[in-house]
Amino acid sequence: MSSDNSPNLSGDVEGALLVALQLPSMSDDGVAESLSELEALAVAAGARIRGSLTQKRDRYDPATVLGRGKVEEVARAVRDADASLVIFDNELSVAQQGRLASALGVRVLDRAALILDIFALHAHTAEGRTQVELAQLSYLFPRMRGHGIELSRLGGGIGTRGPGETKLEVDRRRIRKRMRRLERDLEKMEAVRQTQCKQRGRAGLISICLVGYTNSGKSSILNRLTGSTVLVRNQLFSTLDSTTRRLEFARGQAAVISDTVGFIRNLPHELVAAFHSTLEVVRDAMVLIHVIDATMQESMASRMRAVIETLAELDASDIPAITVFNKTDAVSPTEKSTLKKRFPESVLISALTGEGTPELLSAIAAVARLELSSARLRVPADRGDIIASLYRDATVQSSRIDGDSMLISARLPRDKLANYSTYLEKDSR
Repeated sequence: MSSDNSPNLSGDVEGALLVALQLPSMSDDGVAESLSELEALAVAAGARIRGSLTQKRDRYDPATVLGRGKVEEVARAVRDADASLVIFDNELSVAQQGRLASALGVRVLDRAALILDIFALHAHTAEGRTQVELAQLSYLFPRMRGHGIELSRLGGGIGTRGPGETKLEVDRRRIRKRMRRLERDLEKMEAVRQTQCKQRGRAGLISICLVGYTNSGKSSILNRLTGSTVLVRNQLFSTLDSTTRRLEFARGQAAVISDTVGFIRNLPHELVAAFHSTLEVVRDAMVLIHVIDATMQESMASRMRAVIETLAELDASDIPAITVFNKTDAVSPTEKSTLKKRFPESVLISALTGEGTPELLSAIAAVARLELSSARLRVPADRGDIIASLYRDATVQSSRIDGDSMLISARLPRDKLANYSTYLEKDSR
């Protein structure tokens, strides 16, 4: 572990010691990879890494996770490194966190609290701030005692910051009321989002959502495909709010494509719950584009698994997906060939250079053909309500009067086709 890391974000620099418990089911490489990611998260939150320690044990110590001797070793390391914070890669219970803080004499966080802190730093919109604050309060509430004494005793710093410039509520008596208010606010925001989604569906547009591990380049791909200028940073969780753009993927064919928050291993369940409305765009998509960082060869499998597990948690596993390996400009021809052999149906792309963009658009068009149906309909000319509804639900390609009927050629989402079965020409049934 390096010890000269500089924080990526503004704020007071805190010296942090990283700690991990390795159980028999965990490989050495897996633990090293997870600790490396924990270091990147800590640096993104504004910490300077003072070192790391790992202990191999057959099981968690129910009191302090680590064995007594290892806790004493961590305490010495904290003093020697002048650290003010210890971050565990393992999940800590309320009791374990409290005992460790007492034994080590400094603040103690786990991976979930660290991720929540980074989300707070990156929350810029009203919806993003509301979701992050609700997630933080859901996580912190059971860790507070009395009237918030435990939380207020922590002071400021990583793990105690609210979204934006705000400070988290520390009075337990007011927490529940605040959480109910945040939940009501999110319900209103979600209602607006659902209305917008229905309007897009009525326009006969296929909906696509970019998903992937954090910092895999989803926003860069959105920009490349749509010519947008969505802010792109080489930073963990730089995107928290969904961004939706129109995409012309073939002549006369359009879609709406959305970018949303990146996933990560052991994503706190409080975040998944609080970001329900933002992640709804994933569940509502007709097609997913799973973006994978092609440069992360050693951790690729575990990152892909984390995304697949998160999609399962969101009930989005059954949505058709296109696998896309991004950043291929930074990998060798041999590595690209290996990826294509392992994942023959995938698309290799560089959002930076544009390489692979035509292939991705072709893949989108192929999936769209499965999700949208071309139909010819004969509607009585006096059924203005049906004609108006069809124009809302479909992309009308042509229409003409034929006697007392209107002949319409259109592309409809498959789930809308049954609504117009009475008017379908025989060759469209």
